[in-house]
Amino acid sequence: MSDNIDYTPPKVWRWDAESGGKFASINRPIAGPTHDKELPVGKHPLQLYSLATPNGVKATVMLEELLAAGHEGAEYDAWLIDISEGDQFSSGFVEVNPNSKIPALMDRSGDTPQRVFESGAILLYLAEKFDAFLPKEAAARTEALSWLFWQMGSAPYLGGGFGHFYAYAPEKYEYPINRFAMETKRQLDVLDRRLAQDEYLAGEYSIADIASWAWYGQLALGRLYNAAEFLDVTTYEHVTRWAKVIDARDAVTRGRMVNRNFGDDLSMQLHERHDASDFENKTQDKLESQG
Repeated sequence: MSDNIDYTPPKVWRWDAESGGKFASINRPIAGPTHDKELPVGKHPLQLYSLATPNGVKATVMLEELLAAGHEGAEYDAWLIDISEGDQFSSGFVEVNPNSKIPALMDRSGDTPQRVFESGAILLYLAEKFDAFLPKEAAARTEALSWLFWQMGSAPYLGGGFGHFYAYAPEKYEYPINRFAMETKRQLDVLDRRLAQDEYLAGEYSIADIASWAWYGQLALGRLYNAAEFLDVTTYEHVTRWAKVIDARDAVTRGRMVNRNFGDDLSMQLHERHDASDFENKTQDKLESQG
């Protein structure tokens, strides 16, 4: 790998859509909608608009965990937002999330619909709404929230930094890959040291674990960027143990399936989720076998 040392930044940066590589069509320097389209609304009070990226998985895992814990009010419709097709720039989606990023949630259970955007905000909103997966004791609650916000601030280095330059950038450059690999490994070490002290980040399974597992747990399990060997993830033994424990939860397996439209295993793809029975009847392998 070699860096382009001839580039000199211009005095004023101008957007060149052609230089964006694989994701040129979904990134732009302005906000707002590109087209008019209303979002669909299903039968449940909670309407999720998402895709099974790590951030999207946070929301669906949380909803499935709530249902598994007996919170019937957490029933939800999950609608696929295909970011490669620009669904996140529709007028309806922008009304729910002005930042045009998944996941986005509409809670229609009250007199006035409530929008919630940013994955961490969705986790906290649902935890408080259902009084679940957030410790009640003050010190443990604060610990859980500290780790939740740590994850929200740290993951961009893993996703937009390391993941982008290692897996998706149109050209490989040594400096940014090294820079973000170093930071990703530092973050894994932060987690590993914490998890050497306790089974879960805040002592008990919480939204802090759900948020962090979606990124770092899946990385440790070899599911992100084909980078497990490159980052030597097996050396983080406590992260690996924690990742496997959470991965074995039935609600986590279901949450990973919802709004997934990629991967070779069609049995793990449930493009939309409107009822618990969809996991048995409407995964892509079953739909395709029906013709």
